Amino acid sequence: MAIESFNPFTGRVERRFRAFSWSQTERIVGQAHRAAAEWRTTTFAHRARLMHRAAELLRERQDELARMMAVEMGKPIVDGRAEVQKCALTCDYYADHAEAFLADEEIKTEAQHSFISHEPIGIVLAIMPWNFPFWQVVRFAAPALMAGNVGLLKHASNVPQCAVALEKIFHDAGFPPATFRTLLIGTDLVTKLIEDDRVRAVTLTGSEPAGAQVAATAGREIKKTVLELGGSDAFIVLADADLELAAKTAAQARMINSGQSCIAAKRFIVEKPVLKEFISKMKTHLLAFRPGDPLDEATQYGPLARPDLADELTQQVEDSVKQGAKVELFGGQSKPGTALFRPMMLSHVKPGQRAYEEEFFGPVAIILEAKNADDAIRLANDSRFGLGASIWTKNGKRGEELARRVEAGAVFVNSLVKSSPEMPFGGVKKSGYGRELSHLGIREFVNQKSVWVAKETKPEAKKKVE
Repeated sequence: MAIESFNPFTGRVERRFRAFSWSQTERIVGQAHRAAAEWRTTTFAHRARLMHRAAELLRERQDELARMMAVEMGKPIVDGRAEVQKCALTCDYYADHAEAFLADEEIKTEAQHSFISHEPIGIVLAIMPWNFPFWQVVRFAAPALMAGNVGLLKHASNVPQCAVALEKIFHDAGFPPATFRTLLIGTDLVTKLIEDDRVRAVTLTGSEPAGAQVAATAGREIKKTVLELGGSDAFIVLADADLELAAKTAAQARMINSGQSCIAAKRFIVEKPVLKEFISKMKTHLLAFRPGDPLDEATQYGPLARPDLADELTQQVEDSVKQGAKVELFGGQSKPGTALFRPMMLSHVKPGQRAYEEEFFGPVAIILEAKNADDAIRLANDSRFGLGASIWTKNGKRGEELARRVEAGAVFVNSLVKSSPEMPFGGVKKSGYGRELSHLGIREFVNQKSVWVAKETKPEAKKKVE
C-alpha cells in the first residue's frame, strides 16, 4: 500500500514513505508496552505539564501544520490554523480536568470504605482518517495520555507528514517517546496489531465498512472499541425559522472541510411552506463560497482530498438523478479524475435513491420536503446513521422538545453541529458507539475498578480478673 503525500490541488506526489515492516511495528509495540507500565505511575501534575507544553507547541507551529494539511489533503490554510488551535485548546482542557474526571468515586455500601477507581489499561491503538488529520488524533491522544495510557497511531495513508508531525509534537513536549508513536503501516497489518495481546483497546474514526471490520476483529479478541463512523446529518428547517440565518448556516454546515466532514449537514429537511424560499437562499450562499488553492488565504474551499473521492461522489449524484432526483444547483467535477468539486443541490429526493440512503462525503446538499414538524422528525430518523442533527425554529422550547425525538448523538437547536472538548461526541446506529471528548471520552479507556474495604472487626475486650 502506498504511503505518500499526494497534493490534490496540484496532482503531484510531494513525498513518499517506506511502510514499516511487521518486525519494526512489533518492536514499537514492545517498547510501548514497557512504557505503559512506567507511564501509569506518573502523577497527573506531571502529565499536565507535558500536555500544556504540547498545546504551546501546536500554537507555535500552527502555520507549518496548516500548510501541511493544505498540501496533503486540500484543507484551506485558514481552516487548518483553526483546526490546530482547537487541538491546542483540547490539550489544555484535558491537562486541566483529567485528574478531576478520573478521581475516585466514593460509593456508600456496608463496607468500611468502597469506591470506584479509574485506572489506565495500557496501549490504545488509534486508526484515524484524513479529513481532520490533527483534530481526530488529538481528541483521542490528549485524554488517553492524561489517563495514563499510551497511544499508537495508524493514520490514513495519504497524510503521513501530518502523522509524523503529531508524533514529534508529543515527543518535543517531553512525553517519553514510546508513549506516543506513529506507525507508518498499511491496513494489512492492522488485524495483527489488534490481535496482539499487548494492545488493549482500539478507537477508530472512519467509514462504516472499516468500523465493522475493526469491531469484528476486536470482538474476537475481546477488546474494547470506540467507533466514530459516517453520518448523514439532518438539518431541519421549520416554517417558523429565521430563514435567512438558517439558509446561510446551512451553506456553511454543508461546506465544512469542502463537505468532507462526518458532522457536516447533508440532508436538509424543510417544511413545505418555506421550501422554495429556503432553496433559493441556500443556493445564493453556496455560490458565494470561493474555491481555489488551499494555500491562498482567500480560499474558502479546496479540492476533495483525492480525485477518486470526487469520482465516487459524481457517480452517486448521477445515479440519484437517474433514480428521480432533480438538480437544483449544478456544480460537481469539471471532468473525471479531478479533485475539485463545486457545490451542488439535489431535490425531489425519495427512498430508494442513493441520495436518500447513502452518505455523500462532499459538497452536495440533499433537500427533503417535510409536511410538518412530525414528518420532519420522521425523515430525520429514517436513516441508518445517527451522528448529529440541527433544528431551526424561533421557538426554542419547541426545538428542545423535538431535539429529544431525533435519533442522533448530538442535536443542536439554531446552530450548526460542532464538536468541542466540553461536550461528548459520538453517534448511534451505523454512526458508531462510544464517546470521545468531555469526561465521558477520558473514561472510555480506563478500568473502572470497584474497591471494597471491609469493616474492621474489633477484638473482644478481656474480662476483668477479680
